[in-house]
Amino acid sequence: MVFPAKKPATYQDVIDAPPNMVAEILDGDLNLSPRPASGHVFVSSGVGGDLSNPFQRGRGGPGGWWILDEPEIHLGPDVLVPDLAGWRKERMPEFPDVAWFDLRPDWVCEVLSPSTRRIDLVKKARIYARAGVPWLWFADPVARVVEVRELRDGQWLIQQTADGTEPVRLPPFDAIELNPADWFPPEQGSTPG
Repeated sequence: MVFPAKKPATYQDVIDAPPNMVAEILDGDLNLSPRPASGHVFVSSGVGGDLSNPFQRGRGGPGGWWILDEPEIHLGPDVLVPDLAGWRKERMPEFPDVAWFDLRPDWVCEVLSPSTRRIDLVKKARIYARAGVPWLWFADPVARVVEVRELRDGQWLIQQTADGTEPVRLPPFDAIELNPADWFPPEQGSTPG
């Protein structure tokens, strides 16, 4: 029996998605994810907060980046909404007034959640590699680690894994020390520092 080819998702599918869902097109398929839970948002906010002043504003660091929370990025037919993304200002000198970005980012950070873990680690990582995104971080709130991957010859290579036991320099933001322990929510029964 021959089945008709499945129709690829379109941007209209993204527009028509329920407002409480994050809609993405990954390899032609519409992917709907629930809005992130509080622990996920805590991690994303921590990473973005630590990078914004030194890298976007140049306060206590070299500047030279645009760092954004949940930007919509169009990479060919794929529509992705990473937790964080960054563009070097030398590649995007002016910050555009747009609904989405067509220029591939220079760095992406995905916070791993039970509902999106497999998609982030497999599908989205493959799409980022295909688009030539040079750096990809995975922040894992459960394991309380950050994994830094660099794209080389179309393959992701793990360059560093940090567990927050000490300040570290994480590429491509290795101009300053960062403390990943600050990015993760307090463990149950403890209070934030």
